[in-house]
Amino acid sequence: MGGAKERKRVERKYLPEFVYGSMDGVITTFAVVSGVVGAALSPAIILILGFANLAADGFSMSLSNYMSVKSQNELSRKLRKSAPRTAIATFLSFVFMGLIPLLSFVIASVTGNSYFIRNQFWLAVIFTGVALLIIGWLKGIVTEKHRVKSAIQTFVLGSIAAFLAFIAGKGISILLR
Repeated sequence: MGGAKERKRVERKYLPEFVYGSMDGVITTFAVVSGVVGAALSPAIILILGFANLAADGFSMSLSNYMSVKSQNELSRKLRKSAPRTAIATFLSFVFMGLIPLLSFVIASVTGNSYFIRNQFWLAVIFTGVALLIIGWLKGIVTEKHRVKSAIQTFVLGSIAAFLAFIAGKGISILLR
């Protein structure tokens, strides 16, 4: 009986870092996409800012995670987590999931596919929405809360962030005209 419980604990070991990194990766990257679309700038700007966000913010989050776990380990002798491993899990989930809002723009840019070119933003909306729902579902698993409610909550919060970024991009572009 103890073996099954131990396996479940190990399976969930890095799930919090995955959820944390994924949520921030998807939400901040899609916020960049939305802000640039709101400002009516080119898809090239989306790719430049999106990948810059993945690199810089992903590194920042993983470094913050490392320092947080290291500090937590120093304060508590009971709980010992591997700070480098949690930092890596956070970074990889941030970058991997943060790529999702950029996929349609990358595909359009690389292939020249007219469908992707015409629908880059709306495909990004769909891809991001699905990613947020999945991340929210996983968050429900980690927190042992209602999974559907967690998925919807994550979707709504990510949507609000994207809407705010879109409005900010639109507003700044109007001010700069």
